[in-house]
Amino acid sequence: MTVRFNEFQQPIGEDLTEWTEAELPEKTAFLGRFCRLERLDVTKHVEALYEAFKDSPDARHWTYLPYGPFSSCDEYRQFLLTMEGLSDPFHYTVIDLSTNEPVGTIALMRMDVANGVIEIGHLVYSPRMQRTPISTEVMAILSQYVFEELGYRRLEWKCDALNEPSRAAAQRFGFTFEGIFRQLQVTQGRNRDTAWYSLLDCEYSMLKSAYQNWLAPQNFDKSGQQLNKLADLINTL
Repeated sequence: MTVRFNEFQQPIGEDLTEWTEAELPEKTAFLGRFCRLERLDVTKHVEALYEAFKDSPDARHWTYLPYGPFSSCDEYRQFLLTMEGLSDPFHYTVIDLSTNEPVGTIALMRMDVANGVIEIGHLVYSPRMQRTPISTEVMAILSQYVFEELGYRRLEWKCDALNEPSRAAAQRFGFTFEGIFRQLQVTQGRNRDTAWYSLLDCEYSMLKSAYQNWLAPQNFDKSGQQLNKLADLINTL
């Protein structure tokens, strides 16, 4: 990075006088090859989502979230109703195109349009979505929307520092680890140290091709298994 200096010979940041602020998310549907994202609609999605989460043999996928598990569909419905109409976080339901059924939820949140910063969060993936191409496609879809359509400069990923699967996922997608914010929250009656990751617009422009190459039909064999790992494709950039 080229260092600039002001008239006092002090180092200063990159010139952004031509940059204009980002936009708030408004798009309510996206179509990919493996999945479709729809704006969360409790009436339409709640029962199928609850059934998808019941596929898990236990409640471990709720451990690091500030809500759940839910003992009944009605309890889950009441929770989703508090989220449905919010503009921040802006919640989506993930639809598996092979079954046309909801399999998880995700949100864009903490939107700072003046500085071009946004976070991806509330990742609640059922077993029907975990370890499938859908999770990668969701990230490819939303990161393209954030950077190319809405004009953000920085996409954040934050999780409980003890949540190793989430931290591994952030690294798999090419996010940069920035550190641990200690004792940041109280979640489910426990202390939470939060791990921070980020992806910048200049980094996304390179990672986009890796996402596309991993999701391409030729990267999967006849049984649907990947031929090249995403990390390997990113390392070739």
